Amino acid sequence: MLGHKVREDHTLVVTVVSTGTTTTRAATPVFSPAGGNYNSEESVKLSASTPGASIYYTTDGSTPTTSSPRFTQAIAVAKSELIQAIAAAPGYSSSGLASASYSIQPLTPSGPVIPSYAIASSDLQLLDTWRFEHDLGTPGAATGKTTLVSEPALSGSAREFSSSYTNAGGERFSVSYADDTTSMNFVYDAWVRIEAGNSIANLEMDSNQVTANGETVIYAFQCDGDSHVWDYSGADALWVRSTQPCDLSKWSPDTWHHIQISYSRDDSGNVTYHSVWLDGAEQAINSTVPSSFALGWQVGVVQTQFQLDGLGGRGASTAYVDNFTIYRW
Repeated sequence: MLGHKVREDHTLVVTVVSTGTTTTRAATPVFSPAGGNYNSEESVKLSASTPGASIYYTTDGSTPTTSSPRFTQAIAVAKSELIQAIAAAPGYSSSGLASASYSIQPLTPSGPVIPSYAIASSDLQLLDTWRFEHDLGTPGAATGKTTLVSEPALSGSAREFSSSYTNAGGERFSVSYADDTTSMNFVYDAWVRIEAGNSIANLEMDSNQVTANGETVIYAFQCDGDSHVWDYSGADALWVRSTQPCDLSKWSPDTWHHIQISYSRDDSGNVTYHSVWLDGAEQAINSTVPSSFALGWQVGVVQTQFQLDGLGGRGASTAYVDNFTIYRW
C-alpha cells in the first residue's frame, strides 16, 4: 500500500508498504530407483508429494523448466546418463532441482566358451520322443510322466517332468537327439525350475555318446542331496563327489535356474569334467575319470537324461526344463 506525509520543507515523501505473501515451494521430485550403478537397463519413475504436481525433466544435462518434457511414464535408462527434474503445482512455486546419475555397466556374460563351429542341438525339451522309467540303480519304486506346458515357461513351451516314488526311488527321463561318433566336447545348457514343496534327493543331468568302437561314453552329473556337492560319474559308473557345493534345499523354488556343464573325452573314453555354472557362477571341477562302457547300444547314438530321485519314504516331485541346448564339437 502507499502512505505519504509532507515534510516541513513541503516535500512530499511516499512510503511503500509491502503486503505480499510468501509462496510455498512444490515438493522436490523423488527418483525410483535411486541413482547409482546398475548392470542392466532400468525403468526410472519420478514422483512428487505435492497434490496436483507435474514433473518436468531433462536427460541432456540442461536445467529443466516447465517447458521441458513432462514426466508421464517410466524413463528407460539403457546407458549411463544424468536425469534432472523439477515439480510444479497450482498455488506453489517450482520445486528445487532434483538430479540422479545412473551408470549402466552390463556384467560380462559368464559361462563356458563355445566355439562358433560347435553344433547346437537346441530346444531339446520340445522333442516328442522323451521316454521315462524307474532307474533300477535307485531303491524303491517310481513312476513318472512328462508333457509340454506353456506355464511356467521361458520360451513359451517348457517340458514338465513329474515323478511319484516310494523308498527314494528315482525316475529317469531320456531322449536321443543326434547321431555323432566324433564329437569330443560337450556343453549341457538348460534352465531348470523346481516346483515348491518337492521332495528331490538328487537332480541328475546326463549325456551319453556311443563312439565308433561301440563303447558308450557316459557324461553323468548330479546335484547330490546327501553330500550337498556336485557328483560326476567315474570308474564302474560309480559316483565321485567333487569339492564343489550344490544344495537343492537352498535353490529358490518356483524360480528358473541356469545350469551349464562343460565336459570332454579323449579317444580312450576318459572324460574330463571341466566346470559347472549355476546361475552364472562358475564352479571348477577339473577332474578326469574313465567313463566308457560296453553297453551294446547303437553306434552313433547321442542321448541326454534328466532324473529325479525321491527323498524319503514316499512323495512326489515336479520340475521343468526350458531352453534346453547341448553343444558339441
